[in-house]
Amino acid sequence: MIALHWAAMEWIARIAGIRRWARGGERAPHKPLLLLYVLGRFQRDGNVPISFSGAEADLRRLLKEYGPSRETSPGYPFHHLTSDGLWLVDTADGPGSPGSGLGLLRDGRAAGRLHPDLARDLTEDPRLAAGIARFLLDTNFPPSLHEEICRMAGLDLDALETAPVEPAAVGPARRDPAFRDKVLMAYEYACAFCAYDGWLDGVAVGLDAAHVRWWAFDGPDDLANGLCLCVIHHKLFDKGVLGMTSDRTITVSARFVGRSASAREMVLSLAGRPLRAPQPGMDAVEPGHIDWHGRQVFRTPARGA
Repeated sequence: MIALHWAAMEWIARIAGIRRWARGGERAPHKPLLLLYVLGRFQRDGNVPISFSGAEADLRRLLKEYGPSRETSPGYPFHHLTSDGLWLVDTADGPGSPGSGLGLLRDGRAAGRLHPDLARDLTEDPRLAAGIARFLLDTNFPPSLHEEICRMAGLDLDALETAPVEPAAVGPARRDPAFRDKVLMAYEYACAFCAYDGWLDGVAVGLDAAHVRWWAFDGPDDLANGLCLCVIHHKLFDKGVLGMTSDRTITVSARFVGRSASAREMVLSLAGRPLRAPQPGMDAVEPGHIDWHGRQVFRTPARGA
């Protein structure tokens, strides 16, 4: 493992301390999504000021796809990230953000850029952007969403010289490498939603161990927080299309639209079905984790069975 330069680690530590809006434990990845977007722009254009009007539609799409299920404004992170010493906003009238209101940002021709010290270190240490991006992704989103978030943010991680952040310095603890094996064995190598159980040359293929409460939000690597899901249902579960009730009945978001026979069979028909249970004597998903997923990830309301 290659350690990042001490100055880079200091930036990661500052990003770890970003102040976030909080109410009842609700996810608030607004600032992380803005930073990932800004890193993508920096990768392409350097520290050229980013106009709010030009970035508003992109930020709105990122927040709609990967933010909380409630309606949220791109003006919030664009303005409030200035309080963390990483982001500067100026208007046509001079330095300083006019506020988080969309009209204020548009009418003031607000534009943001990374703090010059951070921009300098990103230029001098090409590993820093990758370290920051990985930290933001790992601490805010499940791995199943990382690639598509980077794609929507315009961030090409493969093109960066990457080096993992030392976990002992900042960031979350290591994941339990045995979690996947425990979960798949408990569910007898079959998707808990659709019973898919494919194997190739004696190895389970197309099956994942999904965290119900995301690992990035204190979801433990415990069987009581895990589900064996096929790849497609894992992605839909993490996107909030699929969920479950406290009595372990599968729910499907009413916002999901699928007109084909395959969409009806693979997704819509799951509404109201019982979740596959683990082997006798093994822990089922805890209600607290189900409740977290229902509040923080599932896109309400649920369809009728």
